[in-house]
Amino acid sequence: MRILLNTKAETIPDDLAEEPLLFVLRDHFGLNGPKFGCGVSSCGACTVVVDGEAQRSCLLPAGSLDGKAILTLEGLSAGAKLHPFQQSWIAESVPQCGYCQNGQIMTAYALLAARPEAGADDIAEAMDGVLCRCGTQARIHKAIIRAQAMMREER
Repeated sequence: MRILLNTKAETIPDDLAEEPLLFVLRDHFGLNGPKFGCGVSSCGACTVVVDGEAQRSCLLPAGSLDGKAILTLEGLSAGAKLHPFQQSWIAESVPQCGYCQNGQIMTAYALLAARPEAGADDIAEAMDGVLCRCGTQARIHKAIIRAQAMMREER
């Protein structure tokens, strides 16, 4: 199975076709952005972007992704230059434990990539299913708004 992983052509071995994408990304490709949280696609820690849409990778069979483009947290930055989401997360001091940050960033990225002018209600709705047990939702929201402004300036 051929995929485009963080803009690079890769192959998923046939013997991993039934494995959840999360474990293929972490164990086969060595990408540690997506996290194992709940294992039932409820918390969002495992979120990646597949063909432009935020997807929970913990239950997504790797074999269903032939020909798809997959973006992980590691693929957001361009070399040493951090993506506006990464920059805004730092500027707003978002992370506490940091466990949910992958899911938060990748969900927000997919939303703003599809709808650059999304409003506060759209952002709140998109982020509703990504759990943060540390209670940093207000900082997460501020960081998304900041990233949105930065991305607007880059266009």
